[in-house]
Amino acid sequence: MTRRSLLRALGAGTAGAALAGCGVPAAFVEPGDRAGRDSSDTDHTLHFANWPLYIDTDDEDESRRPTLDAFARRTGISVTYTEEINDNDEFFGKISPALMNRQATGRDLIVISDWMAARFVRLGWVQEMDRAEQPNVARHLDPQLRHPAFDEGRRHSVPWQSGITGIAYNRRKLGRELRSTADLWADDLRGRVTLLAGLDESFALLMQGNGVDITRWRADDFHTMCEQVEKRVRSKHIRRFTGNDYIKDLATGDVLACQAYSGDVIQLQADNPDIEFVVPEEGAELWAESLMIPNLAGHKRNAERLVDHYYRPEVAAELAAWVNYVCPVPAARDVLAASKDAERAALAEDPLIFPDGAMRERLAIARDITSRERLDFARKWNAVVGL
Repeated sequence: MTRRSLLRALGAGTAGAALAGCGVPAAFVEPGDRAGRDSSDTDHTLHFANWPLYIDTDDEDESRRPTLDAFARRTGISVTYTEEINDNDEFFGKISPALMNRQATGRDLIVISDWMAARFVRLGWVQEMDRAEQPNVARHLDPQLRHPAFDEGRRHSVPWQSGITGIAYNRRKLGRELRSTADLWADDLRGRVTLLAGLDESFALLMQGNGVDITRWRADDFHTMCEQVEKRVRSKHIRRFTGNDYIKDLATGDVLACQAYSGDVIQLQADNPDIEFVVPEEGAELWAESLMIPNLAGHKRNAERLVDHYYRPEVAAELAAWVNYVCPVPAARDVLAASKDAERAALAEDPLIFPDGAMRERLAIARDITSRERLDFARKWNAVVGL
């Protein structure tokens, strides 16, 4: 299962997910109760939980992770790295009992999608980071990612990687370009289009196709979008709703156009140069998956230093060259451009890793679905999707 797997229906998720979605006051942790005893001065370790295939590995020894090894050599801090996050809701269910009961999770650093990070911030389940310990973050964080609505000033979160939800299509088989979300609904694409099944993954791009400013969308915008999608499901224009399996459909030609993630398409293009990714004229969603320090983490300062390590441009460049998502450190572009390896140098010119100015003008970060909205919106969306 990849980190972009199909999300379980939130309305039928774990008890912990339902609790947070309803904003139950008992789950909220006051600021004064979030910090634990920090053992960083005497215990030079930390536990970092991440998604599978989301960090660089050595070509000859996959158990080695060069950027983590470099951190250990430079700081003397050893990192226990686990690839245990396969799904945002699943991971929420795993650690929420400890957080609700004011207990340590056993993890010092986690990576979750920003829509889930918003839930953690609302519940008071993560700690503010000390930017005095993170000069590279302060200096190099992409300005477009600095002020998400759920965490003003990024006090509790720092992007690990970013990405774009746009449209992927097979230009050779389709025989023309796609330039807008509206192009998905052309008659000759009937039955050859897929959309993402996850509510949080899907709604923003579809609203943008209607000309909605997703930084301040309203309930009416959501309901209009759902009605449009439902109509296209009934007419069989939409073939199905997918998780990461859209990759297979597009590669085999069963689907000609689909909602897709920029990082996935870079990988597809390596095998099939006919696959194109487009940021629609009406815009596309810029998202991030972010590093956060859970409450009562025992090695907070160590974790802050690791976060800052990944904002060194040379380290960010190494990571970007391996994962191929949008790099949250624009200064890494110059590092890659100076590489003597032609393939690595070419990555500096890839707008899906380092978006240019024209593309950035069409990117926006959607306001998150609030806890008050989530239950009803998830119920409606899941009925459309058939979950």
